[in-house]
Amino acid sequence: MNGIRVLLVDDETECTEMLSLRLARRGMLTATAASGEEAVAHLADHEVDVVVMDVKMPGMGGIGALEHIRRDHPGTEVIMLSGHADMTVAVEGMRLGAFGYLMKPADFDELLYKIEDACKQSRLDRKLAEGDRA
Repeated sequence: MNGIRVLLVDDETECTEMLSLRLARRGMLTATAASGEEAVAHLADHEVDVVVMDVKMPGMGGIGALEHIRRDHPGTEVIMLSGHADMTVAVEGMRLGAFGYLMKPADFDELLYKIEDACKQSRLDRKLAEGDRA
């Protein structure tokens, strides 16, 4: 699936840069942010299909950013990543509307499939929303 717009959010910038390059090689349009605040600011100016976001970051963490995204950008799907096996955070993320939750380091192919599925859902949601406005 080419042309998927993905925002990668993690305070470990080396990880987001490397992942961005790998996804771009597969035809995805990527941007990066180093915090929840940066992600929310980016989304105010750019339409994104899928956000791939770390749960634990300084300042606004992944759960706080997820709440903003689901409220202000309901057509954008969010995949949460965590380096810590915390089922409470995973359940909270899913309750708040995250599309999925993966443990870091995520298998690249698994993440790729999850992004593609999330994009399909995002585009379907937007199409249905446009039909409601017509």
